[in-house]
Amino acid sequence: MGAMNLTNTVDDSITSRMSCRAFTRQEVPRQTLLDLLAVSSRAPSGTNTQPWQVYVLRGATRDALAAKVCAAHDAIYANPELATQYREEYDYYPTQWVSPFIDRRRENGWGLYKLLGIEKGEKAKMHAQHQRNYHFFGAPVGLMFTISRTLGRGSLLDYGMFLQNTMVAARARGLHTCPQAAWNGFAKLILPHIGAGPDEMLVCGMSLGYADETALVNSYVTPRVSAESFTHWVD
Repeated sequence: MGAMNLTNTVDDSITSRMSCRAFTRQEVPRQTLLDLLAVSSRAPSGTNTQPWQVYVLRGATRDALAAKVCAAHDAIYANPELATQYREEYDYYPTQWVSPFIDRRRENGWGLYKLLGIEKGEKAKMHAQHQRNYHFFGAPVGLMFTISRTLGRGSLLDYGMFLQNTMVAARARGLHTCPQAAWNGFAKLILPHIGAGPDEMLVCGMSLGYADETALVNSYVTPRVSAESFTHWVD
């Protein structure tokens, strides 16, 4: 493959990646999953620690986890005080938002809701849309990623590169993904379900499968600031 073709292939896999929020039920072969995870494992990690552990949920185990977490999510909606029972083990989001990050967050959230016809204050509709996370957006494959609690914060940086590899390798195979921190607060339900050990911490979940190209939600394209705006030349 020529240099230009290789560039186009890699760039297309990266730029066509999106957070897919509607999947078909078409199954993904086991060998395809193993192949893309093997490619993902070429991600760099400090002193080659390779901190990733991946749990693949399909069929009945996937559906059972979805039922457990959806029940907890519904219970919190009915009684918000129950949210104190479900805590993330690490801070994914800041405790206090500032610009420009809060502005981008709002732009993203309200842009998606506007597309779906969800207006501000329609809490039941927001709850239902958020709960689609816990159905893996209909994807046949759910992935749960864990890391040893003995490792440092740098290993989460390594993990991010592994996750990106997974999503790009999926695109190269015609698949789509949605990385999901939404699962993190329900780790106490998830970790026993997947058989994770007591030293493991949930990093995030991910939905994986074939995109439903007819779904309106998948037409949403998140904006990006220009490279010039975040690049600083120090010559």
